[in-house]
Amino acid sequence: MLFLAPWLVGLLFLTLGPMLASLYISFTDYSILAAPNWVGLDNYITMFTSDKLFAKSLQVTFTYVAVSVPLKLIFALFVAMLLNKGIRGLGIYRTVYYIPTLLGGSVAIAMLWRKMLGGDGLLNSVLAMVGIKAPDWVANPKYALYSIVLLSVWQFGSSMIIFLAGLKQIPPEYDEASAVDGAGPMRRFFYITLPILSPVIFFNLVMQLITSFQSFTQAFIISNGSGGPVNSTLMYSLYLYKKGFSFFQMGYASAMAWVLVILIGVFTLLVFRSSKLWVHYEDGGKS
Repeated sequence: MLFLAPWLVGLLFLTLGPMLASLYISFTDYSILAAPNWVGLDNYITMFTSDKLFAKSLQVTFTYVAVSVPLKLIFALFVAMLLNKGIRGLGIYRTVYYIPTLLGGSVAIAMLWRKMLGGDGLLNSVLAMVGIKAPDWVANPKYALYSIVLLSVWQFGSSMIIFLAGLKQIPPEYDEASAVDGAGPMRRFFYITLPILSPVIFFNLVMQLITSFQSFTQAFIISNGSGGPVNSTLMYSLYLYKKGFSFFQMGYASAMAWVLVILIGVFTLLVFRSSKLWVHYEDGGKS
């Protein structure tokens, strides 16, 4: 019990305590500068009936999750399969490809990304050299969100490492036997590699789904904290932050935080339920 004491203290005072406090505050009108005023379900009712920016932030976040998560997993799996070919200096490549994951969530990298994709940034300079006139990617409402998606996909390192570990566990005899039977590379990939790798795909999908719903730093830096242009990058977490720390509506922000917890829980549950149809384990059973 003594060994568990630090963990229990952290659980009570750093996790459960703040969670219960935020749940209470979500039912209040709390500006930080004054005592909370109980308003019941008013914050939640306002959120779903009259707050147009709340709906917009959900739309932006759903779009971001729907595009970034599959792209990141596909790209991570593609790189992992390349690295699984037994190339020399594998450790160096793994380190190099993992670096974006370590740095990509930082403020400095987001600022660099904003500069690179700006109207006179590196990308447009390269395109201009081949005669292509490109827009200001981060200032155009049509493309601003997808610049953040691109930054997210660039941080594929953690998923790639997990995919690579899963690929290393696939017995080479399966692939060799199917090749002898005449199966081509694509057929072997879809009928052997993917089914065996499905538990790893499932794990990466759940982790990336949870992370993507909470995305904040990139949208904050690239939009200068505004969610612009024209609210095209107003991610849910960014709008929550603005409500709590720009407008001092901490009760409303707490209510938004609990809605986000429920959303993440629902989508995670859906993935778990769907896994019965496509996740296969070595013992022949399913999840």
